[in-house]
Amino acid sequence: MTPGQFRRIVLGLPSVIEASHMSHPDFRAANGRIFATLNEDETRGMAALTPEQQAELMARAPAMFIPAAGAWGRGGSTMIDLKNAEPEIVGEAVTLAWQRISALPPSKSRPKKAKKAKKANKSKRS
Repeated sequence: MTPGQFRRIVLGLPSVIEASHMSHPDFRAANGRIFATLNEDETRGMAALTPEQQAELMARAPAMFIPAAGAWGRGGSTMIDLKNAEPEIVGEAVTLAWQRISALPPSKSRPKKAKKAKKANKSKRS
């Protein structure tokens, strides 16, 4: 599978937009949350699955699916090796991720906090 094929599958889901996060493409549901990504060199995709979905897909296609590193992987983030990827199974994985993430509340934007004025240190008063 090529990165373009991965993009077409992901962008074929309702209301998905492509953006960029930490120097690599990401794909967001209508609520603004990321459910899929491509790595920087676009050799791997990622689907934000549940740990149970991840285990099931890894059992079915072990050459395609690898848990992401660390806590992300333990939480269900699943890497997709594009050179071994089959479009039908990738479509299933990203659809599961899209359904899960779309059910969450909208992403909270983080407005910049105003700097607080420093309080005078009472112990230094004469």
